[in-house]
Amino acid sequence: MNIVTNDAKEIDTDFLIYSSDFCPYCVAAERYLQSHGFSFTIVDLTNNFEKRKEIILETGHRTVPVIFDVRNNQINFIGGFDNLQESGIV
Repeated sequence: MNIVTNDAKEIDTDFLIYSSDFCPYCVAAERYLQSHGFSFTIVDLTNNFEKRKEIILETGHRTVPVIFDVRNNQINFIGGFDNLQESGIV
């Protein structure tokens, strides 16, 4: 996960979320994490088609949000909003 690893190195939050404009599931994921006291960094893929393509290649996840738990210097792929809710993390 080269792109994700590079992005995760540059942040100091609990979660990394790849998002896009006008995405209700992205907003829901943000609100869900905020309500549970977690911090997160948003990387907007709206006009960054090359990065979006690389994220799909790295994860196989084709829709946004693409959520990673980056706590404890580990990168754990969660998936989308439904996966976040089902993960048991919060």
